[in-house]
Amino acid sequence: MTTKPKLKSERMLISMGPQHPSTHGVLRLMLETDGEVVERAEPYLGYLHRCAEKIGENLSYQQFTPYTDRMDYLASMNENWAWCRAVEELTDLEVPYRGEYIRLIICELNRIASHLLALGTFGLDTGAFTPFLLAFRERETILDVFEAVCGARLTYNYVRVGGVLWDLLPEHVEMITKFLDQFTRKLDELNDLLSNNHIFVRRTANVGIISAEDAVEYGFTGVNLRASGVDWDLRRDEPYSVYPELDFEVCVGTGMKGTVGDSWDRYQVRVLEMYECVKMIKQALDQLPPGDFCGKVPKMLKATKGREVYVRTENPRGELAFYIIGGGKNIPQ
Repeated sequence: MTTKPKLKSERMLISMGPQHPSTHGVLRLMLETDGEVVERAEPYLGYLHRCAEKIGENLSYQQFTPYTDRMDYLASMNENWAWCRAVEELTDLEVPYRGEYIRLIICELNRIASHLLALGTFGLDTGAFTPFLLAFRERETILDVFEAVCGARLTYNYVRVGGVLWDLLPEHVEMITKFLDQFTRKLDELNDLLSNNHIFVRRTANVGIISAEDAVEYGFTGVNLRASGVDWDLRRDEPYSVYPELDFEVCVGTGMKGTVGDSWDRYQVRVLEMYECVKMIKQALDQLPPGDFCGKVPKMLKATKGREVYVRTENPRGELAFYIIGGGKNIPQ
């Protein structure tokens, strides 16, 4: 009787990134592997640092707005909104009611666009090519809306201190309504291709599990925090703008296919959030009031020296916060 020798494996150190297909250029990981098992991972951050804070010290409040586009160019509308809200609180500026509704509509559309890209590339990284094409097809329609509204498809500089740059015209409302009417069906199609796909489930369920306790300890926010089962959303729990006037549900991970906080939950929460975004945008369009889309903003916008504000918003990739100290002039301290 012969016995097969046991397979031996040696630990291997692998430098993964920053130029690696699965990291998309945002970080480097030093991995210690035993066969196909990653025993240890050490992250190296900072590859996208652009000195935005230092740049902001030398620009006026309005001049810094375009820089926020680059913080997350896949959700630039939301970045603009967070900065403008902070400046408005710092300088006691009021935003017209219509301007608030337009902001919400546009930023929730941007949330859908961001989630679509996340889902498309998620599927691509797990070996599913068709969902990637479907997701980008729908995202292109949203970018068409943005191009019609503000003339840009990536970095918009549309949300301004005091409101928005341009009004939402009837033809824009028609474009948005047409998109929403067919998007739910398209999202169902995308969901069906991935959610119950045996290969996709095997590659995501019970993989990368992050418990609620660990998510809080690590400082998770946004979708990834909710996917770990933490029921927290700034739009509901620290409401701002006109979110209190809308009816929507906060989606959290349930461990439907595996364990709460696994990769499948992080995918599924994004899918469910897009359905909620559609509901919110439809409500906002129905309630869109007449009036001004931007308030009166002085050409030289100043803040009281030493006054401090900390404002955060619920962005597609998590909470974005700005901490500003007034300098007594038209630039922060």
